[in-house]
Amino acid sequence: MKIYGLEKVSMVDFDGHLCATIFTGGCNFRCPFCQNSDLVEIKNLSQISEEEFFNYLEKRKTLLDSVCVSGGEPCLQKDLKEFIKKIKSRGFLVKLDTNGTNFNLLKELVEEKLVDYVAMDIKNSKSMYEQTAGAKVDMSEIEKSVEFLKSGKVGYEFRTTLVSGHHTTNSIKEMSEWLAGANKLFLQHFKDNGSCIQQGLKEIKKEDAETFKKILEKTIKRVELRGY
Repeated sequence: MKIYGLEKVSMVDFDGHLCATIFTGGCNFRCPFCQNSDLVEIKNLSQISEEEFFNYLEKRKTLLDSVCVSGGEPCLQKDLKEFIKKIKSRGFLVKLDTNGTNFNLLKELVEEKLVDYVAMDIKNSKSMYEQTAGAKVDMSEIEKSVEFLKSGKVGYEFRTTLVSGHHTTNSIKEMSEWLAGANKLFLQHFKDNGSCIQQGLKEIKKEDAETFKKILEKTIKRVELRGY
Protein backbone atom coordinates (compact mmCIF):
# COMPACT_ATOMS: atom_id res chain seq x y z
CA MET A 1 0.00 0.00 0.00
CA LYS A 2 1.22 3.47 -0.86
CA ILE A 3 0.55 5.24 2.44
CA TYR A 4 1.61 8.88 2.57
CA GLY A 5 -0.19 10.13 5.63
CA LEU A 6 -1.40 8.95 9.02
CA GLU A 7 -3.66 10.75 11.44
CA LYS A 8 -2.99 8.69 14.52
CA VAL A 9 -6.22 9.47 16.38
CA SER A 10 -9.39 10.94 14.88
CA MET A 11 -12.76 11.50 16.48
CA VAL A 12 -14.38 12.92 13.32
CA ASP A 13 -13.51 10.63 10.39
CA PHE A 14 -15.72 7.69 11.44
CA ASP A 15 -18.82 8.87 13.26
CA GLY A 16 -19.20 7.23 16.65
CA HIS A 17 -15.75 5.65 16.55
CA LEU A 18 -12.19 6.49 17.54
CA CYS A 19 -10.07 5.70 14.52
CA ALA A 20 -6.71 6.03 12.87
CA THR A 21 -6.91 7.55 9.39
CA ILE A 22 -4.48 6.65 6.64
CA PHE A 23 -4.07 8.59 3.40
CA THR A 24 -3.16 6.74 0.23
CA GLY A 25 -1.35 8.48 -2.61
CA GLY A 26 -2.69 9.17 -6.08
CA CYS A 27 -6.12 10.01 -7.48
CA ASN A 28 -7.86 9.78 -10.85
CA PHE A 29 -9.65 13.09 -10.24
CA ARG A 30 -8.23 16.59 -10.09
CA CYS A 31 -10.98 18.39 -8.21
CA PRO A 32 -10.01 22.10 -8.21
CA PHE A 33 -11.00 22.46 -4.56
CA CYS A 34 -9.10 19.40 -3.33
CA GLN A 35 -7.13 20.29 -0.22
CA ASN A 36 -4.95 17.18 -0.48
CA SER A 37 -3.10 18.23 -3.63
CA ASP A 38 0.20 16.77 -2.37
CA LEU A 39 -1.52 13.40 -1.95
CA VAL A 40 -3.18 13.58 -5.35
CA GLU A 41 0.07 14.38 -7.13
CA ILE A 42 2.31 12.50 -4.62
CA LYS A 43 4.80 15.29 -4.07
CA ASN A 44 6.68 16.55 -1.01
CA LEU A 45 5.64 13.42 0.90
CA SER A 46 7.41 10.51 2.56
CA GLN A 47 5.90 7.04 2.30
CA ILE A 48 4.87 5.23 5.48
CA SER A 49 5.54 1.50 5.45
CA GLU A 50 2.85 -1.04 6.25
CA GLU A 51 5.09 -2.35 9.01
CA GLU A 52 5.19 1.08 10.67
CA PHE A 53 1.43 1.44 10.39
CA PHE A 54 0.60 -1.99 11.81
CA ASN A 55 3.12 -1.54 14.62
CA TYR A 56 1.28 1.64 15.52
CA LEU A 57 -2.11 -0.14 15.45
CA GLU A 58 -0.77 -2.85 17.73
CA LYS A 59 0.31 -0.24 20.28
CA ARG A 60 -3.08 1.50 20.15
CA LYS A 61 -5.43 -1.50 20.00
CA THR A 62 -6.87 -0.69 23.44
CA LEU A 63 -7.61 2.90 22.38
CA LEU A 64 -8.76 2.66 18.76
CA ASP A 65 -11.59 0.55 17.35
CA SER A 66 -11.35 1.37 13.67
CA VAL A 67 -9.34 2.55 10.68
CA CYS A 68 -10.45 5.03 8.03
CA VAL A 69 -8.83 4.40 4.65
CA SER A 70 -8.80 7.68 2.74
CA GLY A 71 -6.80 9.40 0.04
CA GLY A 72 -6.25 10.34 -2.66
CA GLU A 73 -8.39 7.51 -4.01
CA PRO A 74 -7.80 4.24 -2.11
CA CYS A 75 -9.46 2.09 -4.78
CA LEU A 76 -6.57 2.80 -7.15
CA GLN A 77 -4.33 0.70 -4.90
CA LYS A 78 -3.92 -2.80 -6.34
CA ASP A 79 -3.39 -4.35 -2.91
CA LEU A 80 -6.21 -2.52 -1.13
CA LYS A 81 -8.24 -5.66 -0.47
CA GLU A 82 -5.31 -7.55 1.06
CA PHE A 83 -4.37 -4.52 3.13
CA ILE A 84 -7.89 -4.22 4.53
CA LYS A 85 -7.92 -7.94 5.30
CA LYS A 86 -4.87 -7.35 7.50
CA ILE A 87 -6.69 -4.57 9.34
CA LYS A 88 -9.82 -6.68 9.84
CA SER A 89 -7.76 -9.65 11.07
CA ARG A 90 -6.60 -7.45 13.93
CA GLY A 91 -10.18 -6.80 15.00
CA PHE A 92 -10.65 -3.24 13.72
CA LEU A 93 -13.65 -1.84 11.88
CA VAL A 94 -12.90 -0.25 8.49
CA LYS A 95 -14.36 2.87 6.90
CA LEU A 96 -13.59 3.54 3.23
CA ASP A 97 -13.53 7.00 1.65
CA THR A 98 -13.95 6.76 -2.12
CA ASN A 99 -15.02 8.64 -5.24
CA GLY A 100 -16.91 5.58 -6.47
CA THR A 101 -15.07 5.16 -9.76
CA ASN A 102 -14.17 1.50 -9.13
CA PHE A 103 -17.58 -0.10 -8.69
CA ASN A 104 -16.42 -3.72 -8.90
CA LEU A 105 -13.86 -3.32 -6.14
CA LEU A 106 -16.31 -1.41 -3.95
CA LYS A 107 -18.88 -4.17 -4.41
CA GLU A 108 -16.33 -6.88 -3.58
CA LEU A 109 -15.17 -5.12 -0.42
CA VAL A 110 -18.75 -4.74 0.81
CA GLU A 111 -19.95 -8.23 -0.12
CA GLU A 112 -16.88 -9.83 1.46
CA LYS A 113 -17.60 -7.78 4.61
CA LEU A 114 -14.23 -6.08 4.50
CA VAL A 115 -15.64 -2.60 4.99
CA ASP A 116 -18.13 -1.54 7.65
CA TYR A 117 -18.93 1.95 6.36
CA VAL A 118 -18.45 3.83 3.10
CA ALA A 119 -18.27 7.57 2.53
CA MET A 120 -18.65 8.32 -1.17
CA ASP A 121 -18.01 11.75 -2.62
CA ILE A 122 -20.72 13.07 -4.92
CA LYS A 123 -18.97 15.82 -6.82
CA ASN A 124 -22.01 17.45 -8.39
CA SER A 125 -24.97 16.79 -10.67
CA LYS A 126 -24.28 14.42 -13.57
CA SER A 127 -24.14 17.29 -16.06
CA MET A 128 -21.55 19.15 -13.96
CA TYR A 129 -19.55 16.14 -12.79
CA GLU A 130 -16.50 16.39 -15.05
CA GLN A 131 -16.12 20.11 -14.47
CA THR A 132 -16.14 19.61 -10.71
CA ALA A 133 -13.98 16.47 -10.79
CA GLY A 134 -11.43 18.16 -13.03
CA ALA A 135 -11.12 15.01 -15.16
CA LYS A 136 -12.89 12.72 -17.59
CA VAL A 137 -15.41 10.63 -15.68
CA ASP A 138 -17.04 7.31 -16.52
CA MET A 139 -20.44 8.18 -15.06
CA SER A 140 -21.66 4.61 -15.41
CA GLU A 141 -19.22 3.58 -12.66
CA ILE A 142 -20.37 6.45 -10.44
CA GLU A 143 -24.03 5.62 -11.02
CA LYS A 144 -23.54 1.92 -10.25
CA SER A 145 -21.71 2.78 -7.04
CA VAL A 146 -24.49 5.15 -5.99
CA GLU A 147 -27.23 2.60 -6.62
CA PHE A 148 -25.26 -0.15 -4.89
CA LEU A 149 -24.81 1.92 -1.75
CA LYS A 150 -28.44 2.98 -1.81
CA SER A 151 -29.38 -0.71 -1.69
CA GLY A 152 -28.30 -0.71 1.95
CA LYS A 153 -25.77 -3.55 1.96
CA VAL A 154 -23.43 -1.44 4.11
CA GLY A 155 -23.67 1.71 6.19
CA TYR A 156 -22.88 4.70 4.02
CA GLU A 157 -23.02 8.41 3.49
CA PHE A 158 -22.76 10.60 0.44
CA ARG A 159 -20.94 13.90 0.78
CA THR A 160 -20.57 16.96 -1.41
CA THR A 161 -18.12 19.81 -0.88
CA LEU A 162 -19.90 22.99 -1.90
CA VAL A 163 -17.86 25.43 -3.99
CA SER A 164 -18.96 28.70 -5.55
CA GLY A 165 -19.04 28.52 -9.33
CA HIS A 166 -19.56 24.77 -9.26
CA HIS A 167 -22.72 24.24 -7.23
CA THR A 168 -25.85 26.15 -8.14
CA THR A 169 -29.55 25.84 -7.42
CA ASN A 170 -30.01 24.01 -10.73
CA SER A 171 -27.18 21.52 -10.13
CA ILE A 172 -28.47 20.85 -6.61
CA LYS A 173 -31.97 20.20 -7.99
CA GLU A 174 -30.48 17.72 -10.46
CA MET A 175 -28.59 16.04 -7.61
CA SER A 176 -31.80 15.81 -5.61
CA GLU A 177 -33.51 13.92 -8.43
CA TRP A 178 -30.51 11.64 -9.00
CA LEU A 179 -29.93 10.72 -5.34
CA ALA A 180 -33.61 10.32 -4.44
CA GLY A 181 -34.10 7.75 -1.71
CA ALA A 182 -30.56 8.00 -0.32
CA ASN A 183 -30.19 7.72 3.44
CA LYS A 184 -27.70 10.47 4.15
CA LEU A 185 -25.92 13.36 2.45
CA PHE A 186 -23.50 15.81 4.03
CA LEU A 187 -22.99 19.21 2.43
CA GLN A 188 -19.44 20.17 3.34
CA HIS A 189 -18.08 23.68 3.79
CA PHE A 190 -15.20 24.53 1.48
CA LYS A 191 -12.47 26.61 3.01
CA ASP A 192 -9.31 27.45 1.07
CA ASN A 193 -6.36 26.24 3.14
CA GLY A 194 -3.80 27.43 0.62
CA SER A 195 -2.98 23.99 -0.76
CA CYS A 196 -5.87 23.47 -3.17
CA ILE A 197 -5.26 22.33 -6.72
CA GLN A 198 -6.80 25.58 -7.99
CA GLN A 199 -6.29 28.84 -6.17
CA GLY A 200 -8.88 31.58 -5.73
CA LEU A 201 -11.98 29.45 -5.27
CA LYS A 202 -14.74 30.79 -3.04
CA GLU A 203 -16.98 29.20 -0.46
CA ILE A 204 -20.74 28.82 -0.64
CA LYS A 205 -22.30 31.03 2.01
CA LYS A 206 -24.21 29.37 4.81
CA GLU A 207 -27.56 30.84 3.78
CA ASP A 208 -27.14 29.37 0.29
CA ALA A 209 -26.06 26.04 1.75
CA GLU A 210 -29.23 26.06 3.86
CA THR A 211 -31.27 26.63 0.69
CA PHE A 212 -29.53 23.70 -1.00
CA LYS A 213 -30.23 21.58 2.08
CA LYS A 214 -33.96 22.28 1.86
CA ILE A 215 -34.02 21.29 -1.81
CA LEU A 216 -32.21 18.01 -1.13
CA GLU A 217 -34.34 17.15 1.89
CA LYS A 218 -37.30 16.70 -0.43
CA THR A 219 -35.81 13.45 -1.77
CA ILE A 220 -33.05 12.42 0.67
CA LYS A 221 -33.85 11.13 4.15
CA ARG A 222 -31.17 13.03 6.04
CA VAL A 223 -29.24 16.07 4.82
CA GLU A 224 -26.82 17.91 7.07
CA LEU A 225 -24.32 20.75 6.80
CA ARG A 226 -20.78 19.85 7.84
CA GLY A 227 -18.26 22.50 8.82
CA TYR A 228 -20.67 25.45 8.66
